[in-house]
Amino acid sequence: MAFMAELDHFAVSATTLEEGVDAVESALGVTLAGGGRHEKMGTHNRLLGLGPVYLEVIAIDPEGIDPGRPRPFDIDNFSGAPRITNWIARTDDLDAALAVSPPSAGPAAEVSRGSLVWHMGVPADGKLPFSGAFPAIIQWPEGVHPTLTLPDAGCRLKALEISHPDAGDLRAALAKVFTEMPVVVHEGPLAMRAEIETPSGLRVLE
Repeated sequence: MAFMAELDHFAVSATTLEEGVDAVESALGVTLAGGGRHEKMGTHNRLLGLGPVYLEVIAIDPEGIDPGRPRPFDIDNFSGAPRITNWIARTDDLDAALAVSPPSAGPAAEVSRGSLVWHMGVPADGKLPFSGAFPAIIQWPEGVHPTLTLPDAGCRLKALEISHPDAGDLRAALAKVFTEMPVVVHEGPLAMRAEIETPSGLRVLE
């Protein structure tokens, strides 16, 4: 039986946070909220609630510390236009979820933003399995989740799609973590695509 995990959020990486926020707000026609600094990781973000899940725009914090290790999502090597680079799955048992995930999905590390502290699988080299197509696994404290405090902008995630050249192997790895597949996996060049219902209609982020 597959381990129980579910979609938590997905990440749009950007060279600067301002560039990423502008791109997402222009694409969706709404205003992002929330976010802050990940003090231990040297990154910062802004968020958009999508009902039970959310969208994160993340970039290197130019005023943050050097974490002394590669940052999550391989963002140290990010370049180009803002785009979806990663997705994140939540679980109630991080150790068990990482045990059935590819070895490079971990180890677990403590991450914080302000007073909020959680644990997540963070590869030592910052590179998640399948070039980032396999999710980061996260465990929130009981009763705590960013969507509980984010304003409702009227947006909902309709579908998250992933293209990968080794789609079969990716599906097999995901099947060990999820009882229900939260994403659609296609064969093809690495890419991610989100369909989001907004107050202005269906919009697409890639």
